Amino acid sequence: MNRHTRKMLLNIATGVAVATTALVVFLPAANAAPGTVTTNVNVRSGPGTNYSVVDTARRGERVDVQQCRGSWCYIEKSGPDGWVSANYLTTGSGGTVNPTQPGISFGFQIGPDGPTVNFGVGGSQTPQRPERPPVVVEPTYGEVCFFEYSRYRGQSFCLEEGQGSRNLGSWADRISSIENPDGLSVQVCSDTSYRNCRTYATSASSLGDFDDYIVSVRIR
Repeated sequence: MNRHTRKMLLNIATGVAVATTALVVFLPAANAAPGTVTTNVNVRSGPGTNYSVVDTARRGERVDVQQCRGSWCYIEKSGPDGWVSANYLTTGSGGTVNPTQPGISFGFQIGPDGPTVNFGVGGSQTPQRPERPPVVVEPTYGEVCFFEYSRYRGQSFCLEEGQGSRNLGSWADRISSIENPDGLSVQVCSDTSYRNCRTYATSASSLGDFDDYIVSVRIR
C-alpha cells in the first residue's frame, strides 16, 4: 500500500471516529429540555398508570425532560428517573404543556421514526429511534397527596383516583394537609375500614379537628 492510499484511509477512519464520538456525546443533551414539576406526582417505570411507582417528584423540582410519549414524559432528576404525566409539568420558561402533545411543548420534533435531533454536523438531522417500543397509554387519572404538616410541608405520599387504604399503618394520625388539584372526592376517616369519615373535594392546607387524626383514606 503506497503512502497516498494509506493517508486517505487514515483520514476516512479519523472522520468516522469523530462522527461516532459526536453521536455519543451530543445526542442525549440535544434531546433534552428543562421542565418544572407543578405538584407532587408519582414517577413510574413506564408511560402509564399500569407501571410501578419508582419515586415521587416534588412540587417545584427542576427536571430534564428526555422524551415524551402519548401524554407522558420521561424525566431525569435527583433520585430515580422515570415517567410522569405531562399534566404535572411546565416548560423551562414556565409555559404550560399540552398534555395531548407534550413533546411539541418541550420543542421535540416528532417524525414517523421518532424524535429527530440536530447533531450540528453538516446541518443535517438524524432520526433517533425510541429506546422502548410504543405502548398503549391508559387514561391519566388525577392524584391526591397527603402531607404530614399543614400547608403541604414535610413528608408525603400520593394516591390515585380509585385507590385507598383501610389502615394507614405508619401514616396513621400523621396527616395534616391534603393537596387535591383535580377536585377529586377524598374521604378521610378517623377509624380503620373507612369509619367516622369526612369528605374533601378541594385541597386543604389544614384539617382542623381531623389534624393528625386520620387512619384510613380513599379516593373516589
